[in-house]
Amino acid sequence: MDAMTDTPTSSAPTDIRGPRLHGVYDALRAAVLSGEIRPGEGISETRVAARYGVSRTPVREAFRRLADEGFLRIVPQVGTFVAPIQLAAVSDSQFIRETLECRTVRLAAERAEAADVASLSRLLDSHRAVMSPDRHSEFFALDEATHAELARIAGRPAVWDLLVAVKAQLDRVRFLSLHSEGWAAKIVGEHQSIVDRVAARDPDGAEEAMRAHLRTVFAAVDEIARTNSHFFET
Repeated sequence: MDAMTDTPTSSAPTDIRGPRLHGVYDALRAAVLSGEIRPGEGISETRVAARYGVSRTPVREAFRRLADEGFLRIVPQVGTFVAPIQLAAVSDSQFIRETLECRTVRLAAERAEAADVASLSRLLDSHRAVMSPDRHSEFFALDEATHAELARIAGRPAVWDLLVAVKAQLDRVRFLSLHSEGWAAKIVGEHQSIVDRVAARDPDGAEEAMRAHLRTVFAAVDEIARTNSHFFET
């Protein structure tokens, strides 16, 4: 039995007790994102509070925030459950992300200095080091860090903060995609193309590379949903 739920769960690459995850919200979000706790599983407020040594108040607040993002469903007088992935929400997330990130990467290409390109290159090197199947959580975190760094270089870090809040359902699909053979290498290659265009101070090329990158996972959504149907709302 899992310490947070009343149902058995499979092993997952994320250790939600790890020191890099701060707070109940981050830990629960990571557990749902990685599939450690799956759609339909009930999550106990009391058990979560006991596991992290906190009162039920921050747990309740974390549940509400995760419900707002579509990770959880709170059913009054019944309980709290992991929500399935909704394809309509995935589509909305993709639209918002593509609209904002394509504009953001143009700004990054216009503003990037040598130190910025060096920072992106270091992230790519780190990304290549965690492409094995047992390191999906680290790979995903570095994927996020690369996009956050582009937003910083563009002078629009708040745009990334906004995207983190609205792309939750898409993120769950992105994590599932990492189980596909060769997918991690494909993502790193696409990141390299984006960084190359930013380094060349080529806004048009950077936008084109970003759009192609963001559409990679969206183009595979139907197949991902078919092979992982238990994660999706029917």
